[in-house]
Amino acid sequence: MPRTVGTPVLWILLASALTLFFVDLGGSSIWDANEAFYVETPREMLERGDYVFPTFNYEPRVNKPVLSYWIVAGFYKLFGDSVAVQRVPIAVGGVLLVAIAFFLGRLASQDPDDRGAVLRAGLWAALGFAVSPRLVMFSRRIFIDIYISLFMASTLLFFALAERYPRRRRTFLALMYLSIGLGVLTKGPIALALPGLVFFIYLLAHRELRRVSEMMIPTGVAIVLAIVVPWYAALYQRDGWTHIASFFLGENLGRYSDGIGYDTDRGPLFYLGVLFSDGFPWSILVFAACALWWRVSHRAPSTDPQPPVRTQTLLLIWIGAIVLFFSFSASKQDLYIYPVMPAIAALGGVVIAAAAPGVRWLTAVIGVLVAAGATGILYVFQASANTYNVDGVVIVSLAALAGGLTALGLSLAGRWQAGLLVFLASAVLVNWVLVLRVLPSFEKYKPVPPLTRFLESQAGADDVIAHYSVALPSMVYYLRRHIDVTYDRQTFIAIMRQPKRVFGILWTQEYDGLRKDFGIPTCALHRTPAFNIKIGAVIARAPLPELVVITNRCE
Repeated sequence: MPRTVGTPVLWILLASALTLFFVDLGGSSIWDANEAFYVETPREMLERGDYVFPTFNYEPRVNKPVLSYWIVAGFYKLFGDSVAVQRVPIAVGGVLLVAIAFFLGRLASQDPDDRGAVLRAGLWAALGFAVSPRLVMFSRRIFIDIYISLFMASTLLFFALAERYPRRRRTFLALMYLSIGLGVLTKGPIALALPGLVFFIYLLAHRELRRVSEMMIPTGVAIVLAIVVPWYAALYQRDGWTHIASFFLGENLGRYSDGIGYDTDRGPLFYLGVLFSDGFPWSILVFAACALWWRVSHRAPSTDPQPPVRTQTLLLIWIGAIVLFFSFSASKQDLYIYPVMPAIAALGGVVIAAAAPGVRWLTAVIGVLVAAGATGILYVFQASANTYNVDGVVIVSLAALAGGLTALGLSLAGRWQAGLLVFLASAVLVNWVLVLRVLPSFEKYKPVPPLTRFLESQAGADDVIAHYSVALPSMVYYLRRHIDVTYDRQTFIAIMRQPKRVFGILWTQEYDGLRKDFGIPTCALHRTPAFNIKIGAVIARAPLPELVVITNRCE
């Protein structure tokens, strides 16, 4: 593919992909459960005028540090509180992650003296990451994981820049420590521990542990403490060590060692699947990147590897160390390893720009996987047409199918770069249709908006609203009031028996089992379906599960 044709097309596709991050941000309601916390907690901060002690549902929420809430609260101050406003900084974080992939791809480019090749490596990296289905979705609803990924990836980038440009090392290291501090204030010590582990392994691999003295550690400690300590000091002044100890021992050590609060049945290979699904499409090129690194690193003198090879080494260590670290964790959540995705994208960009051996056939593999996935989606939604009638699914499936088959055909014909371009163009189209057609159409299957409208028309200020065995935290934001939430049967029965009028929300089958145990008359006031997107249930055309609003005042 000629450079004069390829580079402008890559820029156009990248601009189209990134523009989508800011389109129709308020078009869908809050996604339960995680997004609700980052919409409502900052709103309660503003309502209470307390920026030190976060609350959700007017109850303490100090299981995470405070920076995520501060960022959203700042946007609320400027633009008013709304779901769309909360999603703007998430979208900004997604775009910055793509920018980091771009710069890492440039730094790792095989031919640093060819400015065109360097640019193309960055563009391929950024574009592959920008069209990743997981990033497109996460950058519209998963605040904290986008931002911890952003700050950790920034830490990686500034370390790589410090390695590449020694004359500006102090500036880049200061920015690296700034990123670490912001990461610690976002999600805790993991933002310091994991980069520290990676950089230690990197220096050890190059037999350069003596260079630890060049890392400006005293300055770095001062920068991190200056960012982190003020909030922890204010929290300590308010409540002592209670919440701080709970966070460090429970949320960090307890979750890693014992899986506190999470299922622990995911095996040690869980993250291999996550790596390839969340990093798709360029995750398919990881083994080619390893082979390219091996070939080039063994061609160069082992005592003085070239800068791009050192950057590739750093990226591979970053991916391997983080994935291995969390593979031994008792609790495993897919987003834990999301900070490796910019590195995967960067290595994919390097492989494509260098036309590494095997990339033609890996392009064919991408085409096959995309075509198979599109066929599967089309089958699943057509099979469940009577249950889920969602606009745009056919367009999404056919566009992806066409892109995958074209990429396959062009790669088999030897025109694999053209095949990748067609695939990426189809991915951009798919994502636009997903945002503008599929997500708005899916709204009718989300239960909180209709439940909220009903409760607003029925519940008075002195009435009690309670949830039993159902996670609908976004209702707190929409109703702007406290909701009793319990998963304990006897507690819910006691709530329903109290003298006040109570509106309880639970699954219909739960109500059928509880009704005789209340010991008082109860009645169902309103029912609404909820989605269940487990593949087995969808294919089996299982009826939608149903939520019911009940009350202890049957008038």
